[in-house]
Amino acid sequence: MAGPLSGVRIVELAGIGPGPFAAMMLSDMGADIIRVERAQSVRDEIPDHPPFDLLNRGRRSIGVDLKHPEGIATVMRLVEGADALIEGFRPGVTERLGLGPDDCLARNPRLVYGRMTGWGQDGPYAQAAGHDINYIALAGALAHMGRRGEKPTPPINLVGDFGGGGMLMAFGVACGLLEAARSGEGQVIDAAMVDGSAVLMAMFHAWPGWGERGTNLLDTGAPFYDTYECKDGNFISLGSLEPQFYAELVARLGLGDEFDLTRQMDPSTYDAQRERLTALFLTRTRDEWNEILEYSDACYAPVLSMQEAAAHPHMVARGTFIEEFGVRQPAPAPRFSRTPGAIQGAPAWPGQHTDAALADWGFSDEELARLRAAGAIR
Repeated sequence: MAGPLSGVRIVELAGIGPGPFAAMMLSDMGADIIRVERAQSVRDEIPDHPPFDLLNRGRRSIGVDLKHPEGIATVMRLVEGADALIEGFRPGVTERLGLGPDDCLARNPRLVYGRMTGWGQDGPYAQAAGHDINYIALAGALAHMGRRGEKPTPPINLVGDFGGGGMLMAFGVACGLLEAARSGEGQVIDAAMVDGSAVLMAMFHAWPGWGERGTNLLDTGAPFYDTYECKDGNFISLGSLEPQFYAELVARLGLGDEFDLTRQMDPSTYDAQRERLTALFLTRTRDEWNEILEYSDACYAPVLSMQEAAAHPHMVARGTFIEEFGVRQPAPAPRFSRTPGAIQGAPAWPGQHTDAALADWGFSDEELARLRAAGAIR
């Protein structure tokens, strides 16, 4: 069966990073998304293989000249039949193009208009350039990532671009669609990566006594919540927080005579615990530690690369990674019992589906020929 968003139509003004990730999430759940690319990005000949930008999977692409009045009119016609629109330009850009929220909502009052930016639509930083590292820095997230005595370490662009950005946008669009179905009215979603990154830190704002970087329970300050190197240069992870899980870890490692279970949370013991664990894990390979700790209540897992993760028995059993159009990739998530999501197709080259997609959205052959002749589409 089709995904839970089957029948939903979305216009995506092409961008990079979090916007495409949000569109990928919505497409995986069944939404019909038409990706509007700049006409100058369209190749004269479309290669016979897909571009391997997985964030663009599942959507059809059309080439439109957004500086041509007929190009803008083409997008506005799509807006009339859409449930939502996603854009990721700096504040004010779509307004200057004639595709801003007021323009679009005037044509389609039910439209959910999603705006994806780093700093948000207003505020002193709104017009400044930035990237993930900057957004999580200002949000108060980056300062708490890293080890004691070392500088902050960016967690690649998972927190700002994707968790605090694209996923926040996908959540916002889904919420907006639900509300619009009840009220009959659309609205504008201001999804800012700086806001999303701050939201992801909610638990820690209320954590009593959260201290400097690398000294806390969940940031490698505790020896039983950390990674350790093995004899073969691979790594393992421990998350033995609760007393019963810590006791399981200590028992399986044969440290019952050395570690006092009643002093698990005593910071004065942490250096000695860490030194002992560091030395111990270096005595065996990761596979050997798997034999001792994997699938237990010690809260243990091997630290795997992307390639290793795809081959792990648990991931294989769940089908977490699948192969589509010749590329191994993460499967759609989350999972639905009755209306499962699915990858709807390979990433598209810019303008690959201009004629077919516009035809499906109501454009006649004569209109397409006229728009192409005028240079409005390609």
